[in-house]
Amino acid sequence: MSDNTLIPQSKLPSLGTTIFTRMSALAQEYQAINLSQGFPDFDGPRYLQERLAHHVAAGANQYAPMTGVAALREAIADKTDALYGFRPDANSEVTVTAGATEALYAAITALVRAGDEVICFDPSYDSYAPAVELSGGVLKRIALQPPHFAVDWQAFAALLSDKTRLVILNTPHNPSATVWTKADYAALWQAIAEREIYVISDEVYEHICFAKDGHDSVLAHPQLRGRAVAVSSFGKTYHMTGWKVGYCVAPAAISAELRKVHQYLTFSVNTPAQLALADMLRASPEHYQELPAFYQQKRDVLINALADSRLEILPCEGTYFLLADYSAISDLDDVSFCEWLTREAGVAAIPLSVFCVDPFPHKLIRLCFAKQTATLLAAAERLCKL
Repeated sequence: MSDNTLIPQSKLPSLGTTIFTRMSALAQEYQAINLSQGFPDFDGPRYLQERLAHHVAAGANQYAPMTGVAALREAIADKTDALYGFRPDANSEVTVTAGATEALYAAITALVRAGDEVICFDPSYDSYAPAVELSGGVLKRIALQPPHFAVDWQAFAALLSDKTRLVILNTPHNPSATVWTKADYAALWQAIAEREIYVISDEVYEHICFAKDGHDSVLAHPQLRGRAVAVSSFGKTYHMTGWKVGYCVAPAAISAELRKVHQYLTFSVNTPAQLALADMLRASPEHYQELPAFYQQKRDVLINALADSRLEILPCEGTYFLLADYSAISDLDDVSFCEWLTREAGVAAIPLSVFCVDPFPHKLIRLCFAKQTATLLAAAERLCKL
């Protein structure tokens, strides 16, 4: 390094290497079965791949419109209407983004100003806090308690102040695998109705929901959707996490601000992938309609294979994650246990405490079941030996 090198003062001094990177590297080092990071070990639909190749060969290789290819925005509007009884305006209320993470960042950046307070529910996905911090916001967290991780709405109301600007919710919820109900949305609306508070609803697992009443979107709630951004992910829906295509639906006034950030963050998203996804939505709606059953079968394979283990499996209503209590096996904290599990048992998992800021004393790990049956059975065989 030259003596003249300037070292910038970090805007995110507390951030280092993520636990997901660490656990995947450890899994590779010890040749462990990797149930830590949330991505499938199988490929997406053949038709989708063929449509991508078609559009590349047909020359659709230049910039897409900033808001997204028209055919895809129209297909998203139709799908939203079919699922949630609300048809957003494809031109002014649907924006295609470079994955759900970009949608979350653009929405948070558009809505949060310096000093604004943002409420989220812990354990929470790790991209919310940095985006709030970079926008000058202050994150207020409500700790959800296992095994049901239900929101304490009295505690929520007590946290609201004149500075509260935004609430970030996630359903189906990563990592707790729980699902919001109509009663949750009603309680949220009752708490914020008289205040100028926006909502971001992270619904990337909307089609991986096993709850009796299915997935309940913020878009199905007329009052809430007037101030909400709903975020979705094609990567989760079509097993193509590496395509990094997501979208958000929001009222025109919110979308206009969100798009200002999106325009200078990524400008536009991969053109042939957007066209392929538009084709897929039109030709094969049964893919996402059948996704709950597809993943429920994988969930049940893993649960049944772990029946003879000393792990206690928590209820799983959605996402492709399963929580397991290992307190009958070890007294180690969850981070140390996951490291030990990778080295000694050959299975990589994620500790739940990394999704929380407050101390998380529970002995819980997260296992990803978006894997082939052989992978799940091999991992379960190792876990049953503990």
